[in-house]
Amino acid sequence: MALLLPVNGISPRFGSNCFLADNCTITGDVIMGDYCSVWFTAVVRGDVHYIRIGNKVNIQDGAIIHCTYQKAPTTIGNHVSIGHRAMVHGCTIHDHVLIGMGAIVMDHCEIGENSIIAAGAVLLENTKVEPGSIYAGLPAKKVKETDQEKFKDLIERISNNYVMYSEWYK
Repeated sequence: MALLLPVNGISPRFGSNCFLADNCTITGDVIMGDYCSVWFTAVVRGDVHYIRIGNKVNIQDGAIIHCTYQKAPTTIGNHVSIGHRAMVHGCTIHDHVLIGMGAIVMDHCEIGENSIIAAGAVLLENTKVEPGSIYAGLPAKKVKETDQEKFKDLIERISNNYVMYSEWYK
């Protein structure tokens, strides 16, 4: 069973049909929407600030979602995929975003809808990603624009696939 811990009397809350892998950890002030999944060894720590997660968000194996004490909460929109071993910290991620494997998103970053943060990219503090952009590198920079309608469909397909994958474990 997933490790779910209250912090300062506040327990994580979940929408309907969420999948929590047996060895994921979710603590404190976390509110998660419907049809979300938190995969093996992922950690979502709402201990020092709040974390808000929309619908059909998948937090893949080994990813870490955290905040900065009294300064930077984390907000994640709908249809967002957080890749394996990614780190998302004290930032805002809008709808239909893909955070690639091993990417790092630092405090006060804002990622516009229909965007991709490439695998291994590092978004430095306060980076603003324009909607429909692809960012890559260290530090991450804009490398391309996406076709927003095609990309939205791609991200929804990925988030729907993770809903399907999670059903295999229930």
